[in-house]
Amino acid sequence: MTAPLLMNLSDIQPSQLYISSEKLAEVTRTFDPRQPESLEPVPVKELGGQVVYTDGHTRAFAAFQAGWLEIPVVWDTDELDWEAYRICVDWCKAAGIRTIADLAGRVIDAGRYETLWHERCRRMHRHLAAKRKRKLGENDHGTSETQLSGGDD
Repeated sequence: MTAPLLMNLSDIQPSQLYISSEKLAEVTRTFDPRQPESLEPVPVKELGGQVVYTDGHTRAFAAFQAGWLEIPVVWDTDELDWEAYRICVDWCKAAGIRTIADLAGRVIDAGRYETLWHERCRRMHRHLAAKRKRKLGENDHGTSETQLSGGDD
């Protein structure tokens, strides 16, 4: 990862629909809003011309709750599944989630978080894996990448 920089919370698009109340309680135990260094920088990447959280939604939300306008971020250098992130960002936008502040009414207990968020993500990943497997099978049978770009989405 790169060196941290400060970014306005309102300039970063969330990529998840909920915050776990248990994770939030854990973050707030170690986070001191008067000591910015107590908040580990949040990883972000640019996706479609927009800065998106790749992790750290709970830390960002804790900073928002503490009244922070900016948070330390780092540019994420990990290879990520951008198709999956696009889907998650689209879910967020469809739900009206455009900034971390929009998650204020979406802090839920661990059981609901598992059901509503993790299960949804697992279904999406299974769908993507099946779709990619079909495309690979089509490629193995002489179908070109250009023909596949029409997609079945």
